[in-house]
Amino acid sequence: MKKRVLTDFDLHLIGEGTHYKNYEKLGAHVVEIGGVKGVHFAVWAPNAKRVSVIGDFNHWDGKKHPMKLLGDSGIWEIFVPGLDEGELYKFEIKSKYKGYKEQKADPFAFYFEVRPKSAAIVYNIEGKHKWQDAEWIEMRGKKNWFESPVSIYEVHLGSWMRVPEDGSRFLTYRELADKLIPHVKKLGYTHIELLPISEHPLDASWGYQTIGHYAPTSRFGKPEDLMYFVDKCHRSGIGVIIDWVPAHFPKDAHGLGFFDGTCLYEHEDPKKGEHKEWGTLIFNYGRREVANYLISNALFWLEKYHIDGLRVDAVASMLYLDYSREPGEWIPNIYGGNENLEAIDFLKKFNEVVHQYHPGVLTVAEESTAWTGVSRPTYLGGLGFSMKWNMGWMHDTLEYFSKDAVYRKYHANNLTFSMLYAFTENFILPFSHDEVVYGKRSMLDKMPGDMWQKFANLRALYGYMYGHPGKKLLFMGSEFGQWSEWNFDSSLDWHLLQYEPHKKLQRFVSDLNHLYKTEPAMHEVDFDWHGFEWIDFHDSDNCVLSFIRRAKNHDDFLVFVFNLTPVPRFGYRIGVPKGGFYREILNSDSEIYWGGNIGNAGGVYADSVPCHKRQYSLNLTLPPLSVLIFKTGQA
Repeated sequence: MKKRVLTDFDLHLIGEGTHYKNYEKLGAHVVEIGGVKGVHFAVWAPNAKRVSVIGDFNHWDGKKHPMKLLGDSGIWEIFVPGLDEGELYKFEIKSKYKGYKEQKADPFAFYFEVRPKSAAIVYNIEGKHKWQDAEWIEMRGKKNWFESPVSIYEVHLGSWMRVPEDGSRFLTYRELADKLIPHVKKLGYTHIELLPISEHPLDASWGYQTIGHYAPTSRFGKPEDLMYFVDKCHRSGIGVIIDWVPAHFPKDAHGLGFFDGTCLYEHEDPKKGEHKEWGTLIFNYGRREVANYLISNALFWLEKYHIDGLRVDAVASMLYLDYSREPGEWIPNIYGGNENLEAIDFLKKFNEVVHQYHPGVLTVAEESTAWTGVSRPTYLGGLGFSMKWNMGWMHDTLEYFSKDAVYRKYHANNLTFSMLYAFTENFILPFSHDEVVYGKRSMLDKMPGDMWQKFANLRALYGYMYGHPGKKLLFMGSEFGQWSEWNFDSSLDWHLLQYEPHKKLQRFVSDLNHLYKTEPAMHEVDFDWHGFEWIDFHDSDNCVLSFIRRAKNHDDFLVFVFNLTPVPRFGYRIGVPKGGFYREILNSDSEIYWGGNIGNAGGVYADSVPCHKRQYSLNLTLPPLSVLIFKTGQA
């Protein structure tokens, strides 16, 4: 048993804001001191008059185990002999100010009771799981993800699938490993992205209002069960990204808010420290200990749970002091601007440290504005993220596809505008959970037309997504055409897969993913103009769009053609780069996808007929509401 107590050097690093393994010192740890086994507790509460550890072991009496303040560090500690794993505990904090006294959850707890209970549990996460993913971790560190396929299946673990015969209970992490991983592997996704899995009291927050930043939620099992899930993903060739939420935290009495009777983790002025829209508090990024807490937390998930990526939620709310605020409701920075300089410094440091300690790990920004250089290195003036969600593309594309085909010719710019900025960032193209809630309708139900047209439109939309430069993300249920909006409180409608249209849509998504992974032209050059070339974007009257995607080997290319009206077009000619046979490697109108089976009999030969300023051209049959993909090769 290691001796794990705080040293003067630990206190120095914590005060300096550079102790990136402070979770090994603060919180609760089973240790042996002087031959006596027990639990060492430590917590940062600089403005407390008294701090005690309370639990079942002392009948929750704050007078039984008062803690000792370590100099002027603000850190309190105590060793309680005879305690072991499994003990429930909180910290009782009595402040120097205003007679404040509150029972607080341990900010560094590794495990909690199942909500609505809120006590932390003494838990040793070391040695609970024997990792078997060394090959994956080695591969990840050498991988150039910018030139590799990244296709992400976004999942909310509590509502992907439930167990109806057992009161509609959640699947456990281990049950999810047995059911979710084969589903994702069959669909051909490279990564799973989990909505926040850190401990949170309210199901309806979807995990975005975190209390236990260092604890995987106990809703689905123990910490080692999550480790098992991640390990099995890696051994199945699937990466795991988690939503990480440093933008805000909830006001629950046992949480971080007003922790020691002062605004310790949050800003004191509500104009900087409160999100009124969300009813949450904002971290004080300029305080060294707070920034250290968050960066250490990011490293914790990567180190202890082998997570492959962190998708940072609500980055825009961090960058702008006036985010969702009216004039007079925010405080300008020292230069009079609306940029949150402390948050910017924090995000840069976060990205630098993560990439320094864990090469190959992805950091992804959900950032909805035109902030420059989000996914550019900090040494070039950027924020340092690996990639950024392309919210503009998402909005414009859904706007176009949700319109009846008769009106689409007036909105062609919704599809073409994104190419004006497509390479300004390393973009991921998301159709996320946010697009299928709050009256926005499901992906399938957004599509216009009768049932056949809805499915055809959705296949064409997914084809456009996979043809467009950028990595891919799709929320669960969208792959088989969920009719209803996402409901966090129940399972997806898996019964729909007994019906042919839904089953065949799922096959289309699977084929699209496998094609995406095997064709370098679809993923090697996502962030540079050399990977994309328009053939024709002028035929808005017919709603026909065509372009070329190229691999790093410029001679390896694919031709994409979209007919976005419900009218088939015969004898439609498009220019192509060279002669020879063009094999039709994907046709969304194939009957195997519940289409009308109109197409080009497997492919066509290029004619020496100039078109679109090219020497050769293809004479095509374009099915209604479809995407066709062609590749040069053998007939």
